Amino acid sequence: MIKLYQFTPHFGLPNASSFCMKLETYLRMVRLPYEAPINADMRKAPKGKFPYIEDAGKTLGDSGLIIAYLKATYGDPLDAALSPAERAVSLAFHRLLEENLYWVMVYSRWIEELGWELTRKVFFSQLPAPLKLIVPPLVRRGVKKDLRGHGMGRHNRDEIYAIGCADLTALADFLSDKPFFMGAQPTSLDAAAYATLANILWIPLDSPLKQHALKYPKFEAYCQHMKAKYYPETI
Repeated sequence: MIKLYQFTPHFGLPNASSFCMKLETYLRMVRLPYEAPINADMRKAPKGKFPYIEDAGKTLGDSGLIIAYLKATYGDPLDAALSPAERAVSLAFHRLLEENLYWVMVYSRWIEELGWELTRKVFFSQLPAPLKLIVPPLVRRGVKKDLRGHGMGRHNRDEIYAIGCADLTALADFLSDKPFFMGAQPTSLDAAAYATLANILWIPLDSPLKQHALKYPKFEAYCQHMKAKYYPETI
């Protein structure tokens, strides 16, 4: 059985990491049996971050590469019917979600003071003293460095949120009145979209990004639909 190693869930979400939540949602969508051991150790992760999996003697990291492996190993029931043009669109929206909008979420959680207060409380409160005082600012400093290296952190607050809001508008326009992002049937894009949108809408943190997402009731309806379909035990 596949072993999924990820962060402990928070905020009533499967995971407060959109990448962890994406991978778990994908596993449920394709009905692959898995278990998620508690107290997962990130030090054993092949790429030094969550999520990662163990399967058939292999240890793999990075949610995108893991999904590619799962498709190659167990088949591709979600995306096999997509046309080449649809695959291109799906890839483009994956990149929007994970290489752009994600970093606006990181800014809202790690750099904004209200977001940092929540992040520190949720992710570091279990650390023993004096690590509770030492580790959080060190990790935050690393996140700031990553944001600047990516490029998002070189913008000012208004510019960062304008970028994120434009991404949300594009997502809303593309979703339109469809039940899933690529049409009548779910695809792997929905695992990424649900994980991202739920992590914006359903955590107790107000921000210009969340306020913009709330302008589109279709996002809430979409997330509720995905939750009911793939996490019925949480309803």
